[in-house]
Amino acid sequence: MRIVLLGPPGAGKGSQAERLSARYGIPHISTGNIMREHRKNQTELGYVLDGYMSKGLLVPDGITLGIVAERLSLDDCKNGFLLDGFPRSVPQAEAFEKDYSDNFAVINLNVTEKVLLKRIAGRRTCAKCSAPYHVDTLNGKTFCVKCGGSLVQRSDETDAAVRKRFQVYNEQTKPLIKFYLKRNMLKDVDGNKPMDEVFEDIVRILENDLP
Repeated sequence: MRIVLLGPPGAGKGSQAERLSARYGIPHISTGNIMREHRKNQTELGYVLDGYMSKGLLVPDGITLGIVAERLSLDDCKNGFLLDGFPRSVPQAEAFEKDYSDNFAVINLNVTEKVLLKRIAGRRTCAKCSAPYHVDTLNGKTFCVKCGGSLVQRSDETDAAVRKRFQVYNEQTKPLIKFYLKRNMLKDVDGNKPMDEVFEDIVRILENDLP
């Protein structure tokens, strides 16, 4: 099974991807997480990525495509994969299509801007293990319950960076919806619902609505 998960920042792609990965036994490939690891480890690529990500800008297609190609070449992807955060532009989608034709499902999480802003503003991430949290469920905690690391707000989730990410999404990523609609590949899911309901809707599509 090959799945592409689309949606704006804060739509819940990461949370749903983890659950789908466990259900179907396929790797969850988050280009954002891979890039953040490079930044955290201060690799040569990480320094290049930081110049884009800290400003909420899309990483150039050539760099992103190289990262994805390298990851998909690993053995754990032979029986399928779930892509979270890729493709983010029509050129990336066209390049990906050359390698995989139309042999994958595209799930788009639709979420209103009001809900998205609330979700992103309250996000916190463990500085040590990258575990995600939200202030609504932390009950005042400032540390990670998994490893004890401190919880921080990512530089790309500040108010200014979030506004820029929305602008970039509307300009460069949202056209992907039209791209996949023309190919009759897109399946919409209401991402405003509670997480469990969203997951059930996605599973229903994957197991009942696809050929």
